[in-house]
Amino acid sequence: MKKITLAAAMIACFWLCTAKAQNVNGMKLTDIHVDYIQIRAIKIFLADKQWIALEYGQKAGDVSELYIRDDDGKKLEFNSALDAVNKMKAYNYELFSVYTEQIDEDSNRPVYVLKRK
Repeated sequence: MKKITLAAAMIACFWLCTAKAQNVNGMKLTDIHVDYIQIRAIKIFLADKQWIALEYGQKAGDVSELYIRDDDGKKLEFNSALDAVNKMKAYNYELFSVYTEQIDEDSNRPVYVLKRK
């Protein structure tokens, strides 16, 4: 029994050491304490990857500064914007509103506004 408990503790410690905190423009998501945030998916042409741009009122000179990243600065990939909405539930945010923004003359993308619980 002691061996199992020790093994489980070691695995938990290893997992916690390898876990990456998400951040936007250098600010950890756990440190963002605003009432509303806005997220939208940015899809790269001819790629199957989607990144999430998150705005909480910060100054950003470039759209790339809005991407959710890990501690190493690597952009985190999501399956969709709704995947990110579901992830933000862990940070006490819930879906408040959805609207569309025009990308170009022929296409729009949804923008999700989340409210702190």
